[in-house]
Amino acid sequence: MWPSGWPTPARTIAITIESAVTAAQAADEPAFTTAVTDLAALPADQVGSVLSTMVRELLEVAHPDGLTGDDVRAVLNAVLGRSITWLPTLAPTTVISVLTGALGIADPDEQDRPDTNPQPAAILLIDYLATRARVAPHHAVERAVAEIARAETIEMP
Repeated sequence: MWPSGWPTPARTIAITIESAVTAAQAADEPAFTTAVTDLAALPADQVGSVLSTMVRELLEVAHPDGLTGDDVRAVLNAVLGRSITWLPTLAPTTVISVLTGALGIADPDEQDRPDTNPQPAAILLIDYLATRARVAPHHAVERAVAEIARAETIEMP
């Protein structure tokens, strides 16, 4: 299913992300909670790189002409609207933080907020954006890992 040349950590991250997105698509809170708990047990830097790469790429695919303020608001409203009914513990500020982080917009007040695991919010964004862009989550994970691997092999001048 996953490329045989991938190291075990990359395959584990990919499998776990795909499980979390599948649970989000099904609005299955117990399965989602289990998957994001499993994801939190993996190397945070590596998981964060894959998730942020996926969110950025899916934003580009879903909005090929660029993202307006109205588009950002629509993404936030859609993710929160479809998630809050089955995931009442979702913190809207975390979704906002993940989305603005993917866009490269830093929030100066972010440092004053309590630490919240951004991974569940990233999964929910990926679920929505993959559906909107008509991209299978499996392919989005595969492309993100390949992009990270490519970027790591490029020699900096």
